[in-house]
Amino acid sequence: MGSNPIYAETIQRLGTELAKRKITCVYGGSNSGLMKIFADSALAAGGKVIGVTVKTLHDKEIFHNGLTELHVTDTMQQRKAMMAELAEGFITFPGGLGTFEEFFEIYTAKKLGFHNKPCALLNVNNYFAPMLSMLKEGTEEGFILPTDKDLLIVSESVQDVLAKMFAHNDAIG
Repeated sequence: MGSNPIYAETIQRLGTELAKRKITCVYGGSNSGLMKIFADSALAAGGKVIGVTVKTLHDKEIFHNGLTELHVTDTMQQRKAMMAELAEGFITFPGGLGTFEEFFEIYTAKKLGFHNKPCALLNVNNYFAPMLSMLKEGTEEGFILPTDKDLLIVSESVQDVLAKMFAHNDAIG
């Protein structure tokens, strides 16, 4: 859940706003923490929510039983591939190690041209500041292309991040 209530408040706003805009939410299917709040808020606002999990997790954890759909894959690679295929864009919200791993995989796939979907960091409470600083340092040291920053949308606001994601989609047709 994080240590600050702003995370729960913001993820609830995100789920509600996506549902209001008739955007189907795709996530890992969890029935706990911020992801439960996300799914619950989208569903309560009349939205569709698709969960994608992996069999080993499905057998160990309790998954949200109110989802529009729940897919169970055999491997994490299949899970991430299915989530990426189902999604029209990606919003990374503050989280743990899995969040970072999935963010960098999607961001790298965009850089390599495997997709052209919008990738965003919802930088609640300036959570991603150290990571953004690391990316800036990588650019300054010549490991990351300066143009790679243009592939990423960063905002602290739900409304702003969604506006920028829609502008990205409008720009690519």
